[in-house]
Amino acid sequence: MPMLTKTLVVAMAAALPLSAHAQRTDAQRDAEIAQLRATVNTLMQRIEVLETERATPATPAAPAPATVATPASRTAAGTVAVTPPATAVVPIASLATLDVEASPLPSHSPFDEDDQAGGRLDNEAPPGDTLTGFFQVPGTTTWLRLSGYAKLDAMMDDDDAGDTDQFITSDIPVGAQRGDARFNMHARQTRFTLEARRETDAGQLRFLLQNDFFGSGGSYGYRLRHAWGQLGNTYAGFGWSAFMDLDSGPDTLDFAGPGAAPSARLASIRQYFPLRGGNQIILAAEHRAPEITYSDPDGRSRTAAPNLVLAARHEAEWGNVQLAGLLRYLSYDAPGNSDSSLAGGAALTGTWGHDSGDYLVYGVLGGQGISAYIGDLGGLDLDAVVDPQGRLQTLQSWGGWVGYTHLWNGRWRSTLTYGRLYLDREQWLDPTVFRRSDYAAANLVWQPAPSWSWGMELLYGKLQQQDGQSGDAMRLQTSLKYDFIK
Repeated sequence: MPMLTKTLVVAMAAALPLSAHAQRTDAQRDAEIAQLRATVNTLMQRIEVLETERATPATPAAPAPATVATPASRTAAGTVAVTPPATAVVPIASLATLDVEASPLPSHSPFDEDDQAGGRLDNEAPPGDTLTGFFQVPGTTTWLRLSGYAKLDAMMDDDDAGDTDQFITSDIPVGAQRGDARFNMHARQTRFTLEARRETDAGQLRFLLQNDFFGSGGSYGYRLRHAWGQLGNTYAGFGWSAFMDLDSGPDTLDFAGPGAAPSARLASIRQYFPLRGGNQIILAAEHRAPEITYSDPDGRSRTAAPNLVLAARHEAEWGNVQLAGLLRYLSYDAPGNSDSSLAGGAALTGTWGHDSGDYLVYGVLGGQGISAYIGDLGGLDLDAVVDPQGRLQTLQSWGGWVGYTHLWNGRWRSTLTYGRLYLDREQWLDPTVFRRSDYAAANLVWQPAPSWSWGMELLYGKLQQQDGQSGDAMRLQTSLKYDFIK
């Protein structure tokens, strides 16, 4: 193989200038020959390095020192003397070269890849990620990876489902006259990710920047998804809440997922505390403004203290289990009145996988005044309601979800998902406000290569209001995704 490779390189370099011989001056031809010779020398050096690395199975070699380039010059005899240009052999990225621990969790490949963007203990790699695609920034110890995917979603609704881009059960209209079937297609979930890793005296530094196109600036407005850094076990920036267990999300084509699952991206600072036996403690302070319903139109929520998250987590080869608690301090101001109240809740989540590749995810949660952290309720001002006497009444919510992924073979998989969420009945709420939602999804995904996936998914959702009236919707969705790196 080495001798054949060298022969091909030299043959190609010698043949290229001949095709343009009649169209170039001597000076142009000499310059081109000099350039091609320099390229051949560079390729030969890299081949020699690769041969040496293959012949010596040891720890990854350090980058070869760069060779300073000397411009090509013409000698007295008219020949061209060429010194190889500056070059450095960049090591192939891996868990070993980046000094990163592999996740002990079973490997799986959710369609949305949201689990790849969360902070983890000791900056360990996400499940199944071997950290391929990183390249070293010349002259530094920093490694970069540009990744992401292009995703096209096409969906057909049997009736008005409320949100045409994602299946949010709390948005389903209620009433007999909701319209006819409708079709939509978009690529707004397409995302781009920049990730950096490097070693420091204080531990490994990981930086993540990610966007998609679900912003408000038009149909494809830029939206920041993540912008955070983690040094050792200290995380700071904008990203997923520590109240969430990203590994417990079901593998759905739908962008939103079950409405009962926690879902919040926010500014936070957190600390991971490693313990023995695969255990860890997570402590975080986060900013999520209170979402309150007012009887006074001049009422305004007030953030008086950060939200606190305390979580205990266990990871093993069979999966994980996490118990997270959330504590909030809700307050509001209105002309001539104000009030505040403590609020909080808990979530028990986990995953379980086995040798066949099948995968189970689950979660239950409940609490008072935590609606801003829940998928179906975030943004609906249902953390609390102000009664006619000006008192702040926190609202109770609870629910759960389960998802099971079955691998038919190495290329085909299916996932069944179900979730239900409740909001407490409250006399001060409008009768048309959310009371209960149901979410169900079944899909079939074909992944013939790591770089692209296609799937078909059937979704069903139902919304019930405080007054008991309800509406439902069904959607058929197909998605095609191309990964940049895999």
